[in-house]
Amino acid sequence: MDWLLHGINELLSVLAADIAHLLSPHWWRTHSVPLFNILMIDLTLAGDNAIVVGMAASRVERSMRTKVIFWGILGAVLLRIIFSSVAQQMLQVIGLTLAGGILLLFVCWKMYKQIAEADTHSIHEVEKNLASSTPPANAMSFWGALWTIILADLSMSLDNVLAVAGAAGESTLVLVIGLGIAIVLMALASNYIAKLLARYPWIAWVGLLIILYVALDMIYRDSHRIACANYGIGCSESIWKGILHRLGING
Repeated sequence: MDWLLHGINELLSVLAADIAHLLSPHWWRTHSVPLFNILMIDLTLAGDNAIVVGMAASRVERSMRTKVIFWGILGAVLLRIIFSSVAQQMLQVIGLTLAGGILLLFVCWKMYKQIAEADTHSIHEVEKNLASSTPPANAMSFWGALWTIILADLSMSLDNVLAVAGAAGESTLVLVIGLGIAIVLMALASNYIAKLLARYPWIAWVGLLIILYVALDMIYRDSHRIACANYGIGCSESIWKGILHRLGING
């Protein structure tokens, strides 16, 4: 538990030191691209949470559904805070960013299959089941539904925090802003986002491409860090700077 408290304290201390940047137009211009990437990542991943929570809640008695939804969302929020408190520190360790990038590639593959094959439950179907007073055929207990949500949240929270931390790079303030956006979207607008993604699938495709770029960038950056640390070569900072460098645009 000490490692978690240390991670949260470090996150808060860095945030307190950097909070003045929020008043700087230059800071916002400098970080506009990662912030846009994080917004699209959060939009793409927030809809899944609404569907998972809604599906689990629709399998309990109607009187308990609001309680299941509340605790399911709260659990997702807490998991994202826990993962975020240690993610950026862990990604500074040579080799872990590479592993995280490979894991994100697997996330991209799952997302691609869901989008391309429409392998997902409709938010409209989930809402219809939630509104129904008919006892569900495959009923679950309150704790069974909550456990189902927590297990799904573990995977979704890790996916979200890895993608956001990778997009944020070394900026803790950008990471915290991304975490805040994810929590607000998930808690207040996840149902609307799920409907938006169903109506405009291109948003999901844009989000998928951004997550794919973040994954490749993490793999590229850490591979170069490993080569740089061991052989003193290939010390490029990002895949974008590497492309510009090879084109002779960035010196």
